[in-house]
Amino acid sequence: MSNPYIFAGLEEKYSAYSNANILLQPIPYDGTSTWGKGADKGLATFIEASENMELYDIETDSEVYKKGVYVLPEIDENSSPEKVYQEVYKKTKDLLDSGKYLTFFGGEHSISIGVIDAFKEKYENLTVLQIDAHADLRPSYLGSEFNHACALYRASKSTNLIQVGIRSMDVSEKEHMNYDKCYFAEDIYGKYDWMDKSIDQMTDDVYLTIDLDAFDPGIMPATGTPEPGGFDWNTLIIYLKKVFTKKNVVGFDIVEFAPIEGLHGPGFLVSKLYYKLLSYKYYGK
Repeated sequence: MSNPYIFAGLEEKYSAYSNANILLQPIPYDGTSTWGKGADKGLATFIEASENMELYDIETDSEVYKKGVYVLPEIDENSSPEKVYQEVYKKTKDLLDSGKYLTFFGGEHSISIGVIDAFKEKYENLTVLQIDAHADLRPSYLGSEFNHACALYRASKSTNLIQVGIRSMDVSEKEHMNYDKCYFAEDIYGKYDWMDKSIDQMTDDVYLTIDLDAFDPGIMPATGTPEPGGFDWNTLIIYLKKVFTKKNVVGFDIVEFAPIEGLHGPGFLVSKLYYKLLSYKYYGK
């Protein structure tokens, strides 16, 4: 298996499929986004930034790249939201048989629908942890149930969905929201008690989906629908470390990175976030 993308410029010892414990599946689809475009262009910027990142993680005193990271060929289906869903679902089902740790990189948030549907079939009592500015609970939008605005609707009906950082939604989504498991940005700002409370609501197995607009646009402007009032870096990192420490995070995706030409910070943030999540996953193992 070959691919032009190599995470962090790793030598073959750590980047070849046969040596990798971790798979990164790119899904550069941006067909249903309704404002800022460009999430289909994020992969190359993410990879370039990773090549300029220190591979020793101070916090965990680890070099997780030695577990091996292989970047799979892109899923390039883009003819319709429905066909993208079918291809992503099928590919994820196949990858779940590989025995490797699965990670996904968007593309817009609709790519998570097929991924989560595959994961919930393998993990009977699955929690989906959504880190996001938007509720994404519409049953359908603009004629499709696989629109980015519907990214977590199916999960809300078939998994233990916990939503964190939400600060934008349509009134129609209220009927589909479990308010006991939704942590609005305004309610958790400057507080920490919500972290353990939300983790206590999780089952053992957790799938993590991170929409980058969860971050405040002051540090992450490179996304299709930036919303004021988002997370700072350290608060979210503290929370994610707690989740990985206390639960079995079975896989994760990062979506909605739309690069801004000449602005390097967002790409580096995304690369650092991805690497942090891997560091947490293998911390102490």
